Amino acid sequence: MIAQITSRWASKADPAEWLSGFIPDLPTPFNHRDEIDTDAFGRLCERQIAAGASALVVGEIAGESSTLEPAERVQLVEIAARVARKRARIIAGAGSNATDRAVTFTRAAEAAGADAIMSVVPYYNKPMPRGMAAHFRDVAAATTLPMILHDIPSRTVKGLADETLLELAASPRFAGLRDGGADVARLTRLRPRLPATFRMLTGDDSSSLAWLAAGGDGCISTVANVAPDLYVAVYRHFRAGQLYQARELHQRLVPLAALLEREHPAALKFALALLGFMQPATRLPIVQLGATDKAEVAQAMAALADEYLAAAQ
Repeated sequence: MIAQITSRWASKADPAEWLSGFIPDLPTPFNHRDEIDTDAFGRLCERQIAAGASALVVGEIAGESSTLEPAERVQLVEIAARVARKRARIIAGAGSNATDRAVTFTRAAEAAGADAIMSVVPYYNKPMPRGMAAHFRDVAAATTLPMILHDIPSRTVKGLADETLLELAASPRFAGLRDGGADVARLTRLRPRLPATFRMLTGDDSSSLAWLAAGGDGCISTVANVAPDLYVAVYRHFRAGQLYQARELHQRLVPLAALLEREHPAALKFALALLGFMQPATRLPIVQLGATDKAEVAQAMAALADEYLAAAQ
């Protein structure tokens, strides 16, 4: 049995085989002492794997990466890898706006058991395209793991230029892109110019089905944390050519997606707290939702629960 599992795992070493579908960007649960709630995080990992996730993203946007200590980043990867037991890939958020720190985070993530690295466009210091390319090349040179680029201009101010992306994608060291711009037109413009094995994933839940229809490979998802089985069903229907069914299921998730995006990740943590998976605690400068936002998220969660019941009948 062990040999069979190892063989299956080795056969999927190429990210082109597993970097697709709806992949959850996991939040980092905190306890009342502002420490990582390791039990809650382990449960979140197991829930996603049981639902069929091919990979888990840890220590990234939903994981409040900017307030995690280096040792906490490592701790998240170690927990996720231990829970996964090679049933799903672990993608570690290891980005920084300082190249040397991104290299340090990347090496630590690989040593902790990550299967791939996600590295965000350097934020705040607004590097020129040549500097951005040099940054990512230095990070890639520090690891044997595949790298997934993360372009999210709303948070980094300066985005990853198309020509820079195409330049980096020509190297097999770069496995794919998480595009946070919700720009389906960009996908259609770039897809014919990219290597066939380079994976294009959106970071926007609301437009994720349109992204797939335009030739994208999947979504690094927030809402998959809340309703993983629905997202697995959306992707299964889409791949089977059952577009009506995929669209009907996806539309159930769009209202909640809009609310979670508005106050991310506090809204996600509150939604998961309603389901009993974790406490809604956040780290400053992120604070917990106010009463009005809580009521809206709770209402959207109740509507989604009603959809679950209707689908089960």
